[in-house]
Amino acid sequence: MTKVLKMDFVAALQERVLVFDGAMGTEIYRRHVYINRNFEELSVSEPALIRQIHQDYADAGADVLTANSYGANREALARFGFAEKTAAINRAAAELALEVARGSKRQVFVAGSVGPITQPGLPAARRIELLAEQVAALAAAGVDCLIFETLPTRALAEDAVAALQAAGVTLPFIVSFAVNEQGESSNGEPVERLLLPFAAGAPAAAAWGLNCGLGPDGLLGAVERAVRHTRTPIVVQPNAGMPKEVDNRRITLCSPEYLATYAKRYLDLGARGFGGCCGTTPDHIREVARALRPFAQQRIEIKAAPAATIALKPAVPLAEKTGFSAKLARGAWVTSIELVPPRGYNLADVVAKAVLCKAAGVDAINIPDGPRASARISPLITALEIQQKAGIEAMLHVCARDRNIISLQADLLGCAAVGLKNLLFITGDPPKLGPYPSASGVFDVDAIGLVRLQARLNRGVDLGGQGIDPQTRAVIGVGADPNALDFDREVRRFREKVEAGAEFAITQPVFAAEPLFRFLDAVADLKLPVLAGVWPLASYRNAQFMKNEVPGVVVPDELLTRMGAVESRDDQRKIGIEIAREMVAKIRHRLAGLQVSAPMGNVATALAVLST
Repeated sequence: MTKVLKMDFVAALQERVLVFDGAMGTEIYRRHVYINRNFEELSVSEPALIRQIHQDYADAGADVLTANSYGANREALARFGFAEKTAAINRAAAELALEVARGSKRQVFVAGSVGPITQPGLPAARRIELLAEQVAALAAAGVDCLIFETLPTRALAEDAVAALQAAGVTLPFIVSFAVNEQGESSNGEPVERLLLPFAAGAPAAAAWGLNCGLGPDGLLGAVERAVRHTRTPIVVQPNAGMPKEVDNRRITLCSPEYLATYAKRYLDLGARGFGGCCGTTPDHIREVARALRPFAQQRIEIKAAPAATIALKPAVPLAEKTGFSAKLARGAWVTSIELVPPRGYNLADVVAKAVLCKAAGVDAINIPDGPRASARISPLITALEIQQKAGIEAMLHVCARDRNIISLQADLLGCAAVGLKNLLFITGDPPKLGPYPSASGVFDVDAIGLVRLQARLNRGVDLGGQGIDPQTRAVIGVGADPNALDFDREVRRFREKVEAGAEFAITQPVFAAEPLFRFLDAVADLKLPVLAGVWPLASYRNAQFMKNEVPGVVVPDELLTRMGAVESRDDQRKIGIEIAREMVAKIRHRLAGLQVSAPMGNVATALAVLST
């Protein structure tokens, strides 16, 4: 057994993001234990099973293991004839989790789980007595903290605090509520009311939590309100999603990747802990851990004005940088088509497609950087080859995921040296997909930091405050997501990108005009040229995938109906082009231009959208 020196749980929660484990009941049931048994008692009768579940979560990367004690109060255990074993069951539950934590080569905490007591007609004094017995047993076993989970009301949270005081337990604790999509408790209390400090003299929670009841998308609004309301750390543990109707089937669409994508969003909002509740598994937690670890680090701050005495040069005007930027500057309509770099190193096909785009009058070829963390040829080399051999300007994505800030500056200077001037700066997704899911993410900076860095280079000063001559002449582009669930945050970050030096923007694919117009209205005062992303749906299955599997993309049901009204794949592609053309006709008057994706590399489809 490896001895690990532990820091204090509260300090760890404040210092870094902690990954909590997922569902215990789901895992027990998956291992063929039927619901007619008491799951908490299994810590005594089948300890190997419970120990293995904890081990699976620890191996997946959980920083906090939750003891199998959620319903281990005397009243609940009595229904199975285990009332007299209350202390023993809680002690066994804690010890199994502690055994796994202490055997880990890294720091792993154990939280004693305490569920609500909601039996009707039970006096508050009796509820407090039952909870006090349970928390005393868990504390005596040596857990690092307690978590009062899935509390439906504020009154039951106050019962929990009273139980701690009655038992004389001084462990740090988390109070976690179950809320509905309106961010309210079961009796209508808003999240702001739920998270009020407890009465004077009562202990303060080490963290507030929101768990259960909703999937990762449903909890997002409540968490945003919570982090604005309190400075106490927030822990989020959503369910594995709510069922959706797909081809007359009800499917829970919450893959490990999907949950991990939302984990990043919660981290960006300010959550300090993230895990899973009902339906989540070690596979979900593994992806969450991979997603959050790179983002949990402190990012490098790049200031707009360097501290050095080097004088900043005037930036080259937008109209004088590239052909693409000149059209933007004079308000002319611009178009771009996205072509993904190949997985191999033969660039002949992508160059040939770029030649077709040049002949059709397209202004630039948009080159993604490792989309969905795939392993592909360097986008910089691809962009250079397209500019040199196809005679059309490239627009290179610059992603913070794979390179540290020194390497990123080197690439930006390299772009300037070879004439790649149209750049789109993005933070990038965690490297959890593709053939190298365990690859490390860097994320020294986010998209805003990258824009600041490029803006400094455009004025003749590098990252270290040293002068460069000549200065760079990059056209600075950024992304935007009109369908962002956290709309206010998206607008706020967009404004920060513009303040940092952004000169144009490209949106995520839009399939409805209203969200796009709402976003454009919110940032209209910035007067930044915006290109809308347009994705011509390639097939009915492609439409289903975009709707159900890609967070941030909203495909209206009526479009699915239209795509499914024809049977052949070719007819579906034609409908997809028709839908995209209709969208362009609706939104064109509000935009500086379009960026059209070539689905599955089919450039003819993208050009057909622009041929209106």
